[in-house]
Amino acid sequence: MKLIHKFALGAMTAMAFAATPVLAEIRLGATVSETGPAAFLGDPEAKTLKLLVEKINAAGGLNGEKIELFLYDDGGDPNKARTFATRLVEDDEVQAIIGGTTTGTTMSIIPVAEEAKIPFISLAGAIEIVKPVKEWVFKTPHTDRMACEKIFTDMKKQGYTKIGLISGTDGFGASMRKQCLDVVASYGIEIVGDESYGPQDADMTPQLTNLKGKPGIQAIMNPGFGQGPSIVTRNYAQLGITLPFYQSHGVASNGFIDLAGKKAAEGVRLPGTALLVESILADSDPQKPVVAAYVADYKAKYNIAPTTFGGYAHDALAIYADAVKRAGSTEPKAVRDAIEATKGLIGTTGIVTMSKDDHLGLDLSAFRMLEIRDGGWKLAE
Repeated sequence: MKLIHKFALGAMTAMAFAATPVLAEIRLGATVSETGPAAFLGDPEAKTLKLLVEKINAAGGLNGEKIELFLYDDGGDPNKARTFATRLVEDDEVQAIIGGTTTGTTMSIIPVAEEAKIPFISLAGAIEIVKPVKEWVFKTPHTDRMACEKIFTDMKKQGYTKIGLISGTDGFGASMRKQCLDVVASYGIEIVGDESYGPQDADMTPQLTNLKGKPGIQAIMNPGFGQGPSIVTRNYAQLGITLPFYQSHGVASNGFIDLAGKKAAEGVRLPGTALLVESILADSDPQKPVVAAYVADYKAKYNIAPTTFGGYAHDALAIYADAVKRAGSTEPKAVRDAIEATKGLIGTTGIVTMSKDDHLGLDLSAFRMLEIRDGGWKLAE
């Protein structure tokens, strides 16, 4: 277990927390996968939350009240995530929760937040998190269904009509595969090969060989996240497959390029956020000031650039802070209602406008189609 207790005067250990009077008035909870197999997602999320809470508190807090952040590391384990969510509610008495790095951990937190009737803003991708709409649950990443639609829009534009899928069997990969199968026909595209791999698999050449041999196949797509897509990408290059290759937004980070290798990743296309191409965004792009400020703050604090996944945490805290300010209260129901009424909030992931029927607030325009070129990210649109 890892607990980080933050407020305006700095970081406190769990032991010091027990003996120190609480100075903050807003009690915000978080459980993310700072370590474990999803650490490449959760670590930048944790860093971002700590960074932004410090920044908000240094500026005087929200409506004059400073934030006390209770941050747990669930290691990507859904059971631990549920345990920590329960602790946040019952012991730490938080007024909202941010977290759920993965779809699995998110789904285990949802019933806790719903029962406690406090806002929960998820950092995971699956559409099931917000469809059907749940009263107290929101999310910041684009859904896996949106990723399918963005990719298929690009494929249709390129004239591809026959493609192959190779999907991870983890929660994200399985969910995205399902969503892709559900919408692909509306784009005039046929899936002529459908392969899968497990989270622990270390060689996907048999599946890729099967796809490569499918008659008429024009492109291959890999719904997945974690190390699996990097292995698939390396195997793709090793087999000398020259078909256009698409990945999901689940690997939209420089870490993917590092794991797959620059040479193997060359030419991979995927939907991503403005954060990955901050340096080449037009000055007129409404997201540029927000993205640039986040990148500058993160680099100053940690001496590295933030990732797409850290951006999800940035937007979650921005949505919560905006709602508290507009509500003029930290009372959970008032904040929940204010989150649902979010309009035109500019984040790193897109411009957010929510409603009672939409607890994500993004459309396909929030996605940028990107391509890896010379070891970096380029706009493909």
